[in-house]
Amino acid sequence: MSATFSTLKAGMQYSRDWPVVPQLNAVFPENKIIRMTVFAQKTLPVIAVLGAVVQFNQLGSSQLPLILTMMLFILSMPFQGWYWLGKRAQTELPPGLSSWYGEIKQKMQAQGLQTQNPQHKLRYADLALLLKQAFGQLDKTFLRDWL
Repeated sequence: MSATFSTLKAGMQYSRDWPVVPQLNAVFPENKIIRMTVFAQKTLPVIAVLGAVVQFNQLGSSQLPLILTMMLFILSMPFQGWYWLGKRAQTELPPGLSSWYGEIKQKMQAQGLQTQNPQHKLRYADLALLLKQAFGQLDKTFLRDWL
């Protein structure tokens, strides 16, 4: 159970660290997943309650276990997004993305910016932090060479 909660927490942190910019839409699914998860977090509680009220009025209290199960399923959907993001954040970068990470890091260091030096194999969470820093401190055209 603790591993699940740490994965959810990592997913929430990863969604805050990942730069949600249009330039990354074609390459990474994170932008879509983050937007959908945030949207689900805001809207699905209302939909779950409204659905439960309508079902309770139509079906009565005899179907209460079914109504509660439906509510729990709808309310769990944002957690599925956070879980996916947490797993993604902990996944090691493939060789192509690792070299891309190194190129971006070199470009940032050439411009005099400080970057982090992870002591472990590179993960998507490390890429998110580097991209966030790059989008914040470099000009917006720094990705043209790679995308």
